[in-house]
Amino acid sequence: MSFQSTTYNSILAALQNLIEVVAQLRSPDGGCPWDLAQTPQTLIPYVIEEAYEVVDAISSQEQSAIAEELGDLLLQVVLQAQIASEYGHFSLEEVAQGITDKLIRRHPHVFGDQEVKDAEEVHQNWEQIKAAEKGETIAETNSLSRKFDRYNRTLPPMMAGMKISKKAAAAGFEWENAAGVWSKFEEELAEFKEALETSDKEHQQAELGDLIFTIINIARWYDLDPSAALQGTNKRFIQRLALMEKYAERPLTDYKINELETLWQQAKAKLANS
Repeated sequence: MSFQSTTYNSILAALQNLIEVVAQLRSPDGGCPWDLAQTPQTLIPYVIEEAYEVVDAISSQEQSAIAEELGDLLLQVVLQAQIASEYGHFSLEEVAQGITDKLIRRHPHVFGDQEVKDAEEVHQNWEQIKAAEKGETIAETNSLSRKFDRYNRTLPPMMAGMKISKKAAAAGFEWENAAGVWSKFEEELAEFKEALETSDKEHQQAELGDLIFTIINIARWYDLDPSAALQGTNKRFIQRLALMEKYAERPLTDYKINELETLWQQAKAKLANS
């Protein structure tokens, strides 16, 4: 038996163990009450959370953390398939076979006799094959409204907003200069303030969304990443809060606002110096 075959067998054995463990957790006979109570819908937050934790681990470049978080994400895939199989919807085998067939179908330059010049031609072929699979033309598949709807349904809101903003600008929905987008910001800010003076929460929410989308457009104009910017702000806030807790002699909830401000400025200065 070759080394490669031994490796494949080990992988398959490990996956089979995972499948059996998940099946036992979901078993009415001695299974886990928490796992048995889950549905595909209740597990949605965990799918999102685990995907983000994989991204965070990759960013840290800690290989053991990456392996662990990929395992947590794999668990969500197996668990979703297990629940689906219990209701006769689909199995993990169908999930794996489906993506395998798709990869082969969409890579005729690897698994067939088609030739390509570069990655751009690979992308073009991919889009053509995908459209054909759906019985659509390339124009239908790549229509702006179709793309934007997909972004809005499948991406985190701020990431979706940036992709929509970039694609819309490329299609001509763009200000002539930066002054135009700043003018739009002032307009949306005024409308948001006006909405806050009413009791219409739906209207307030809509105007807040318009304001945030305009800020995303400002970020695009200056080649900034709003998601990374917000993540950085969150991180700095947490770091300052951790130092405040370190400096505090009692729970922060026992401090008055002016005392908290003093601790905040002390933590901020400490981080700035370091």
